Amino acid sequence: MMTSDTILTVGQEAMKVTMLLSAPLLLTALAVGVLIGMLQAATQIQEMTLSFIPKLIAMAMALLLVGHWMLTVAVDYTRALFTSIPGLIG
Repeated sequence: MMTSDTILTVGQEAMKVTMLLSAPLLLTALAVGVLIGMLQAATQIQEMTLSFIPKLIAMAMALLLVGHWMLTVAVDYTRALFTSIPGLIG
C-alpha cells in the first residue's frame, strides 16, 4: 500500500542514486575547472573556451573509469524498484 512514508522512502532512494550517479562527473568537472582557472589566473590568459576541451577529455576519462559502476548502480536501483512494485500497489 502506498503511504506517505513509502513515497518518501522511494523519493529518498531516488535522490541518493541520482547523487551517486552524478557525483563522479560533477567532481571531475569541478576539479578540472579549478585547475584550469588557477592556470589562467597564473598566466593571465582569460580565454573562456580554454577549459572546455580539458573538461571534456577529463569527463570522458572519468566516464570510462566509473561508467561500469554507474550502470550497475542504476540497474540495481531499477531492479529493486520494479521488484517492489507489487508490494507498493497491494
